[in-house]
Amino acid sequence: MLGGVLSFGGMTMLSRVFGLVRDQVFFATFGTNWMTDAFWVAFRIPNFMRRLFAEGSFSTAFVPVFTEIKVQRSHAELRELMARTAGTLGGVLLLVTALGMLLAPELATAFAQADPAPGQNQLITDLLRLTFPFLLFVSLTALAAGALNSYDRFGWPAFTPIILNLCMIAGALWGSRYTDPPIMAMGWAILVAGVLQLLFQFPLLARLDLLTLPRWGWNHPDIRRIMRLMVPTLLGSSVAQANLLFDTFIAALLVHGSQSWLSGADRFLELPLGVFGIALGTVILPTLSRHHVKGDRAAFSKAFDWGLRTTLIIILPAMLGLMLLSLPLVSTVFQYGRFDAFAARMTALSVFGLSFGLPAFALVKTVLPGFYARQDTKTPVRAAVASLVANMVFNVILLGLMVALWVPEADRVGGVMATLARVPGLHFALGIASALSSYLNLWLLWRWLRKADVVDLMPGWGRFWLRALVANAAMAAVVLYGLHIGPEFTEVGLGQRVGWLGGLVGGGALVYAGAMLAMGFRLREFREH
Repeated sequence: MLGGVLSFGGMTMLSRVFGLVRDQVFFATFGTNWMTDAFWVAFRIPNFMRRLFAEGSFSTAFVPVFTEIKVQRSHAELRELMARTAGTLGGVLLLVTALGMLLAPELATAFAQADPAPGQNQLITDLLRLTFPFLLFVSLTALAAGALNSYDRFGWPAFTPIILNLCMIAGALWGSRYTDPPIMAMGWAILVAGVLQLLFQFPLLARLDLLTLPRWGWNHPDIRRIMRLMVPTLLGSSVAQANLLFDTFIAALLVHGSQSWLSGADRFLELPLGVFGIALGTVILPTLSRHHVKGDRAAFSKAFDWGLRTTLIIILPAMLGLMLLSLPLVSTVFQYGRFDAFAARMTALSVFGLSFGLPAFALVKTVLPGFYARQDTKTPVRAAVASLVANMVFNVILLGLMVALWVPEADRVGGVMATLARVPGLHFALGIASALSSYLNLWLLWRWLRKADVVDLMPGWGRFWLRALVANAAMAAVVLYGLHIGPEFTEVGLGQRVGWLGGLVGGGALVYAGAMLAMGFRLREFREH
């Protein structure tokens, strides 16, 4: 599993670096304004549905069934499953894509700003008609990735997102010269990336003799089984994506730029979450599925325990680092061209709020395979529904508290809605609400997993928590001292920003690693679990 995490995580790290360059180029080229808000809305809607169909319900239902057939049946039946799944999934998503393109004007109206700029709704509509087909191609790419992961081929699928980043970089630097308005180039970039990502999977699928022509398989028994498993996970994923869409809708009520500030913050969370959280969840699912099929409770428990500890070792210092260094990170990475110091401060607010929930976001990715590997797709839905309701409640409560306690009375002219659309910084409430609802989701999942009595935690958790708390406290102290003596990042030149940020990150990492080693942690502990 560690080899799989290193392979998947290494490629994901490379993808995140390209993603960082992508966002730097994007914000330097276009800035943060109503046009960039329009693009992020048009990209989020099909991207949310991708997570719903591809990475959400489909992957969690497909991988355990695929792994079971791979272990227990012939390769011919495995090829049949690939063909039938590709045909059925592709057919359904072709219809969904067509409906999305037809209903683009209605979607644009629903997710536009409360006070849209002239032409903003039409721009969202035009962009949606370019970005929606991405859903079809990326979902079929996820099918191929699930099959490859079951063969322990993690690096190749993890490399795939780099194609999207390269296409978006090309769209911003080159394509924007030939489209009117320039932001339309990003829609074309996403459409081309979807096609290329799917084609990229074909060589390795062919090498494994899994590249087959799609066939309709609605009545095929294994497809029926996948669909039965998908129904609860579809509901669960629907809840998760409804949370994100609800946040997008709320952000549309806030000051112009809020969508872009929230989207810019995602880049910083995606690095630790993608490289470690999602990588661990991806690698551990087929492993747990194999142990469950073989009825090996001890191996199942060891693999699950290993996933939890490995996640926490990385994610806890990542959370503290992102929260403490939110402004230095955003200023150093994005403050160029049209992205000014004010945009840096607003984006840093989003990074701080969302980073508070980073351990919950990552641990949920590790805990969920404990259900899906046993083909229990119903229990996570209950936690997801509770999380959805909580997120909506937290959004309303926190926005109300911020308006009441943080906004001066003189600025509350025209009522609540006018205040939301005029006062910057209120998007901070959305990040905190997402974090709190994710912790609730994690607590419920953990409670019900323990109640199912399928996992035995390994000894040594008391010692583990002591090491982690001391090491993270030492790291935080060093970083806070560095920030105290350091410059104001939004006001100094690039050289100073890079130098100080490198010192803060490097110093914090060295202190954390040194404290862990001093308290007895050794790398061989990864092998023991």
